[in-house]
Amino acid sequence: MTAERIDVRGPRFGAALTTVVLAAVLISGSAPLLALQTLVFAVGAVAGVQHSPYARLFRLAVRPRLSAPTEFEDSAPPRFAQSVGLFFAAVGLTGYLVGPEWLGLTATGCALAAAFLNAVFGYCLGCEMYLLLRRAVG
Repeated sequence: MTAERIDVRGPRFGAALTTVVLAAVLISGSAPLLALQTLVFAVGAVAGVQHSPYARLFRLAVRPRLSAPTEFEDSAPPRFAQSVGLFFAAVGLTGYLVGPEWLGLTATGCALAAAFLNAVFGYCLGCEMYLLLRRAVG
């Protein structure tokens, strides 16, 4: 089976939107907004990052305005990163809904930090974790 290749700008765009959403969650304490972001992570983790709502927005509204992509990457590391984001968002949602609140704040903050690194610097922590795990497993 051949790995699916994706435009590297798509996940970075998604990380920028995720950064905005998670910052809004931390400012507002909105569990429903975090639930929506958790759903976005779930779609990316299960269906693949190229099928997430943010990827669709990128394909429809952003990519047509850009030059043709020159860099592609395997979709597996970003998909794994969506799973990591899903974990932190779910833990954060649990903290906001059932408590303790510090758990929601901390988990959301961790997800925000990772999304910010990807959006601003192009450094995907989840992707790096994926590569380290692949090397460790062999």
